[in-house]
Amino acid sequence: MATKSDAAADVTRPSLSFKRRLNAPPAKVFAAWTDPQKIIRWFGRADAKPGSFHADIDARIGGRFCVSFSTDDEYYEVGGVYHEVVPNERLVFSWAWHSTPERESLVTVSLKSDGEGTLLTLLHEQLFDQAARDGHERGWTGALEKLEKFVA
Repeated sequence: MATKSDAAADVTRPSLSFKRRLNAPPAKVFAAWTDPQKIIRWFGRADAKPGSFHADIDARIGGRFCVSFSTDDEYYEVGGVYHEVVPNERLVFSWAWHSTPERESLVTVSLKSDGEGTLLTLLHEQLFDQAARDGHERGWTGALEKLEKFVA
């Protein structure tokens, strides 16, 4: 049961959002998020080692995902549980790095058809602190740039 102080703490946790217009239909963008063979081609940091990506995705409500990759210096693994899955429209999932599972946050990806393309909105909420927000802002910026090229 959440107490008032728990609720207040959640309200003050930082979030960030992105909007992008992608030159691909929603079905192609949705598949890029939910197909393990596709997500490993765009997800993650720009300095990740080629061939180091691995993904397990069970894109259904209650299903889990896990994506991992390596840089020259570090191994990264992130995972979560899908709370909402609306094909070609919306994904809502928890998000936690393997190294800091207590810092779970929430990601919502919304897709809307826009002529021949897709308007993508990504909202990442309940981040642990401002430093986590800033790090995720850098990470999502790079990943979304790679996604844009991948689906084009």
